[in-house]
Amino acid sequence: MNNFYVYVYIDPRNHDEFYYGKGRGSRKDSHLTENSHSAKSKQIKEIQAEGLDPVVRVIARNLSETDALLVEKTLLWKLGKHLTNVSTGYFADNFRPHNTLHTKLGGFDYENSLYYFNVGEGETRCWADYRKYGFISAGQGMQWREQISSFEKGDVIAAYLKGKGFVGVGRIVSQAKPVREVFINNKPLLSYPLKQPNLANNQNNDDMSEYVAVVEWLSSVKANDAKWKPKSGLYTTPLVKASLANQPKTVAYLEEVFDISFEELLT
Repeated sequence: MNNFYVYVYIDPRNHDEFYYGKGRGSRKDSHLTENSHSAKSKQIKEIQAEGLDPVVRVIARNLSETDALLVEKTLLWKLGKHLTNVSTGYFADNFRPHNTLHTKLGGFDYENSLYYFNVGEGETRCWADYRKYGFISAGQGMQWREQISSFEKGDVIAAYLKGKGFVGVGRIVSQAKPVREVFINNKPLLSYPLKQPNLANNQNNDDMSEYVAVVEWLSSVKANDAKWKPKSGLYTTPLVKASLANQPKTVAYLEEVFDISFEELLT
């Protein structure tokens, strides 16, 4: 039945809105005689002590209960910092926390996905360092920097080592930064005894530096234990990064050999 409404309480002393609610019938007036220690009740009593009453107004009507809850939650999200409401109510998971507007947030500004990552061992990088210290890297050129920089925190990656096979599955912990700015366990990455110290090459040149993303390895193996099945149609590419969204055969193989569920990891 569409007999629900959303209402607002307004302080007549300064015309500030201080409480939103949803209900039907006489629900909107019930707070006027409420006797509690809530911020809302305290403000109503302060208003009444001055010989006034809060202004109570219905702002949306003829709603289903679900629609009323959604309208209420939208208003609470928009003005929540200035209200006396305590409960976030229904739909709380559909709205981003107020203190995250300064950064991109997974599930709101982007969806985490499963990606192929090409380890690309060479003069500046090696899988042994990646696995031991928990990171991946690419760079020494803007095109490679841009590819690794497009990983978002929370993305899941399947690491592939050319000529060997898949060597690990991990989750991106932080977006890629120039190598000189990366810390692992509160120590600069470049202070560790890296097997491939050339990771530091061009570290002071933002265009040519190696860019590093910190990774939590969920399952990984040494290079000589890489997972591969010849002539099976498993996906590979020379690109640094590629989506595995349309590679069901490869995804199923990775789940089997690494004993992992990508659906659970990305939920």
